Amino acid sequence: MLLRMSSLFLRTLRDDPADAEVPSHKLLVRAGYVRRVAPGIYSWLPLGMHVLKNVESVVRDEMNKMGGQEVLFPALLPREYYEATGRWTEYGDTLFRLKDRKGADYLLGPTHEELFADMVKGEYASYKDYPVTLYQIQTKYRDEARPRAGILRGREFLMKDSYSFDLDDDGLKRSYEQHREAYIKLFDRLGIQYKIVFATSGAMGGSASEEFLAPTPTGEDTFVACHSCGYAANAEAVTTPAPAARPVAEAGAQQVLDTPGTPTIETLVDHVNTVHGLSITAADTLKNVVVKVTTPGSDKVETLIVGIPGDREVDFKRLEAALAPGEPAIFEFEDFAKHPGLVRGYIGPQVLKDLGIRYLVDPRVVTGTAWVTGANEPGKHAVNVVAGRDFTPDGTIEAAEVRAGDACPRCGGELSIDRGIEIGHIFQLGRKYADAAGLDALGPDGKPIRITMGSYGVGVSRAVAVIAEQAHDQLGLVWPREVAPADVHIVGTGKENQIEVALRLAEELTAKGLRVLVDDRAGVSPGVKFKDAELLGMPTILVIGRGLSSGVVELRDRVSGTKEEIPLDEAGARILAACS
Repeated sequence: MLLRMSSLFLRTLRDDPADAEVPSHKLLVRAGYVRRVAPGIYSWLPLGMHVLKNVESVVRDEMNKMGGQEVLFPALLPREYYEATGRWTEYGDTLFRLKDRKGADYLLGPTHEELFADMVKGEYASYKDYPVTLYQIQTKYRDEARPRAGILRGREFLMKDSYSFDLDDDGLKRSYEQHREAYIKLFDRLGIQYKIVFATSGAMGGSASEEFLAPTPTGEDTFVACHSCGYAANAEAVTTPAPAARPVAEAGAQQVLDTPGTPTIETLVDHVNTVHGLSITAADTLKNVVVKVTTPGSDKVETLIVGIPGDREVDFKRLEAALAPGEPAIFEFEDFAKHPGLVRGYIGPQVLKDLGIRYLVDPRVVTGTAWVTGANEPGKHAVNVVAGRDFTPDGTIEAAEVRAGDACPRCGGELSIDRGIEIGHIFQLGRKYADAAGLDALGPDGKPIRITMGSYGVGVSRAVAVIAEQAHDQLGLVWPREVAPADVHIVGTGKENQIEVALRLAEELTAKGLRVLVDDRAGVSPGVKFKDAELLGMPTILVIGRGLSSGVVELRDRVSGTKEEIPLDEAGARILAACS
């Protein structure tokens, strides 16, 4: 493949786009790989298409090697499939919905579990047909509330989704591990640094779930890691080690204190320590956060109170994951007006049973623990409010923020916190979608066997942005060779016969199987050509410039930044060696 910049559909930019926040967004636009059409919607230009197709090729190759078979579904789907599994409502506003001219409901598919299950049901009937893994690489759609960061978080994106179908849970586990190993291989080939972490399943459903996260400061996902035992989890999936329960009989008597003007944890701690002679910290208080929870597709709104230690804040992403598919929102002033039994700033759990309000607590709130919390009267708090004596929670919830230094749930070591971008997610779905589709195989005894499924996704277009996010410097992009638009960028600086020599060498290398980008533009200064070469990010750059009169050219390694003058007659062999 030979790309000539004199005819290539490309315009590079010197300035960052005004709406760009992260390096990948800035560089992919500046280098002419993508262009914005609307919020979260991008067009791919020729160089961008080369990278996208190269990533897609790696993903397809590894899926085929593990035994996957490629199919393709429509993106426009009828409502009925999603209605059967409840996801028509569970997805809420994230789903793009539309009607045809006859008024029938359709959607633009965010994932295709329902369609895969229905396809297998229509083609396979016997236990002898299984196991099978099918996949597709297709455009998906999600109506993101806040599309941002260019193609990292868009409304339209290219994704590989695959699905395994097995006769039993042991088979599902094998399929899951096969996909896990395939993902390790493909992300290694793409040159992406990644971390495999435990995750939640969300609207997908199912049991076991892991994410492949690319660590980067600009990531939207927070994950924890324990360097003692190797545990790693998305913050939404972290479990809190619960302390041992304590004898209720040993707790002191509950006492109500006057605490005027103390609607916050900070003011409460300062007041009771100063005025009442206590010696408590925020961790000794019980913060009660009121939320209202709606279920997609329903008008019902539940009032829910979440109790967490007062030195923590509620992590809303953890709360959303814990309550999914329910959608929580903070109680507003008008909501409190409708619930006079809830005294804003002074809520305690002692009366919640009588009020009929569900109360979920942090796992650290165990039987026998004593807390300082609201007394359900303005300007009053209670001390020695004991779990299991003065209140009984309706259950536990993982909603408190996770902090660096928290105990690892596996070994008790300290957790560290980092940020990352999700590039892959694997699920053991189980039988949720098979149940909805009635997907059975006839067993050897003639009895039906309900099929169990796995779901496995890779963000193909997102991977392009992630590579750009991890592989760049102050000069521009630095593509790994496997995904770069070209193996080598040959720059003819434009004086004497330099462009002619550049074209001749480019044709020779193309004939030997290399992908070559050659800057053969006339009338463009060497400085502009050098800046473009650095911005575009091919792994090898060959400059044919003023040294040509002495029979030498300059070979640059874009990754290391090294430069070396070499004889022109050795250039082809050196480039072939660099690309092998």
